[in-house]
Amino acid sequence: MKIVIAPDSFKESLSAPAVAAAIAQGLHRALPTVDCVCIPMADGGEGTVEAILAATKGERRVNTVQDALGRPIQAHWGWLSGKVAIIEMACAAGLEHIAVSERNPLCASSFGVGQLIRHALDLGAEKIVLGLGGSATNDAGAGMLQALGLVLLDDQGHTLPPGGAALARLAQIDRSHLDARLNHVQFTIASDVNNPLCGPKGASAIFGPQKGATPEQVQTLDHALGHFADLCAKTLGQDHQDAPGAGAAGGVGFAAHAWLHARFRPGVEVVAELGGLAHAIEGAQLVITGEGRMDAQTLHGKTPMGVAKIAQAAGVPVIAIAGSLGEGYQALYQTGIVAAFSLVSGPTTLAHACAHAETLLSDRAQDILRLWLSARA
Repeated sequence: MKIVIAPDSFKESLSAPAVAAAIAQGLHRALPTVDCVCIPMADGGEGTVEAILAATKGERRVNTVQDALGRPIQAHWGWLSGKVAIIEMACAAGLEHIAVSERNPLCASSFGVGQLIRHALDLGAEKIVLGLGGSATNDAGAGMLQALGLVLLDDQGHTLPPGGAALARLAQIDRSHLDARLNHVQFTIASDVNNPLCGPKGASAIFGPQKGATPEQVQTLDHALGHFADLCAKTLGQDHQDAPGAGAAGGVGFAAHAWLHARFRPGVEVVAELGGLAHAIEGAQLVITGEGRMDAQTLHGKTPMGVAKIAQAAGVPVIAIAGSLGEGYQALYQTGIVAAFSLVSGPTTLAHACAHAETLLSDRAQDILRLWLSARA
């Protein structure tokens, strides 16, 4: 019996590869001869590089870059055959690296993301997959572009300091030093965000508050990003601020549209393609997926939804395991998921569930397969 295990990570608990391994352990307890094929998944946010490397046997690279506040940080990224680089924005400029008391979206910069791209270019990358999600920045990708050679000047001819707020003082864009290698690289953005750059549904208004922005700062940033976008349009001859996904990762999506000519794709589709999920599902009798929390929001591009879509096309049923099942999770039954189970079997604390997630996952997987085998007997 072949079972494909394709979960996302359980945030603040286990990585996607660790989740898959725990599930496989439980399945083997229920049926020692079961053929478990583990394809760790992600949706473009935190854990994307780790999931892809685990599924593809790619190389893990580490470089020192700047975090969102300009401090040195060891950021990892992936290198696959075919000169493909996998870069996760959160590894360099992620919110998880910034303490709550330190968060300042006015000056947070995506510079470190550009540094990772530059390292990939130095290695000869011909394709770069950039996962957007979990960012601490709201600078429209200006920092990333500065790291790649774009020069942003105020009306005195001085280089702008880091952060989105400074973009309000932008007077001139000098692209003469922009890395010429960018013209020969194919960029793919892995993201499920379709927001524009500015306005009530833009990067600042929707995502700024979770990065620490006050209502007044949201207005400041929205104005500054709009000004930056207007000058980019004058420089490039095309306005990209309303392009779908321009508001992703504090506006890095805008920079990717305007300056990197990137193709935008749902993150889970990118990870599934690189990991060979569709091929792995061929001949399987069951697929098991999961994530930390499943509810109605899971329908909007989350990993279980993406996995179910691929499995449904192959006619293979899917069972999901979640740390918790929230309101509206039953809607997933319309997508090819035949059943969903919570990780915990009774009342417990979040801390306890996270600390014992590996054991709980293994036990739940064993229960699921025993039930599945009994129903098929």
